[in-house]
Amino acid sequence: MTVYKLGEMFSGPGGIAAGAKSASREHPGSMGIEHSWAVDYDSDTAATYARNITGGDDSSVFTADVREFDLRQVRPFNAFAFGFPCNDFSLVGQKKGLDGEYGPLYSYGVHALALNAPDWFVAENVSGIRGANGGLAFGKILSALQSPSVAALEDGAFRARYADLLRTVRDDLEYDLVAHLYKFEEYGVPQKRHRVLVVGIRKDIAAALRRPFMVPQPTSRNPRQQKTSREAIELVPIPDWATNNERPRHPERVVRRLEQIEPGRNAFNTSFEEGSGLALNVRGATLSNIYRRLDPDSPAYTVTGSGGGGTHMYHWNEPRALTNRERARLQTFDDDFVFEGSKPSVRRQIGMAVPPDGAAVVFRALLNTLEGRDYPVDQNGPNINASALIAAFREGKDEHAVEEALPPQDRQSAIPGLG
Repeated sequence: MTVYKLGEMFSGPGGIAAGAKSASREHPGSMGIEHSWAVDYDSDTAATYARNITGGDDSSVFTADVREFDLRQVRPFNAFAFGFPCNDFSLVGQKKGLDGEYGPLYSYGVHALALNAPDWFVAENVSGIRGANGGLAFGKILSALQSPSVAALEDGAFRARYADLLRTVRDDLEYDLVAHLYKFEEYGVPQKRHRVLVVGIRKDIAAALRRPFMVPQPTSRNPRQQKTSREAIELVPIPDWATNNERPRHPERVVRRLEQIEPGRNAFNTSFEEGSGLALNVRGATLSNIYRRLDPDSPAYTVTGSGGGGTHMYHWNEPRALTNRERARLQTFDDDFVFEGSKPSVRRQIGMAVPPDGAAVVFRALLNTLEGRDYPVDQNGPNINASALIAAFREGKDEHAVEEALPPQDRQSAIPGLG
């Protein structure tokens, strides 16, 4: 049996690893994926990972800032995954891209690739990465992922930290890339969560495959087939033994406000009783998620990990925010997956995670590809032209060149200030 030992950077609480485990368990062939090591900057998150992921312990799960993390200390690995921080690429926020504090952190994943040349990798980020810095940021990132040794050797931080290892870096290391914007509700996840995933297979390995990696076919593209919030949260009751399921307590004013908001609506598209004092004094926010209640007959809107009052996701029937376990259900974590830390910390971990069922979709397709097995593919994908984005970056084209690399429905959002 071929076992891929998975290293993870920016691992989160273990959504990717749980998805890899699920895909391996279901894979009919002789390949599987096992944990090798993981690193995350947050101690609660690392503790959650170590508690839940098979093989994870204090010797393989690290708490560290990747800018200070020494890759010499990790166990051997021939597969790699990293969901590098999305703060500067998110459509919610200032969208600083590579000019922000977090945007450049992808380069530390590139360091791991350059030093170890794993057989394959999976990188994940928010949909907004496509338009950051006029789209050229994503071209730069894809260029580095395609040729990680070239990018790493041009990086002063890499050369300084790993000066003794530079001779071992393969200057011919290249990966075949497939970048795609996945709409996870089309793959059975009860949540409208859209994420860009890049699958890279080392070029010498890809050349020997029966066919390249291809985007797996959606199982629920039709909205009527998609898993709803009600199905996720209520179809199978949450067991009494499940952790992280404490009901929130709200001030009377919040309860009264929620009681007047209908399922699927929010505090800005609701007409409150005159003189009730429940309306929020903000205009032009009818599409906001502030005090937005779930529509029980549709997938949830995106689970987030931060935000103040009114941003906690709200039950369609009961006048309250969701529990962390209910949020975890929407993210497809099993009920026996225990999150460590305070309620705010757990909320953040859940919101920042990759849904295990979404990750499993990609890993199943990847294992089938590596073993030469057929699987249903999306005839419309991939919906991101990685080669064109890389060419636009390397040729120094302006931001509008990115339009040629994106499907028509996404082109406008790639220009700063739009979408």
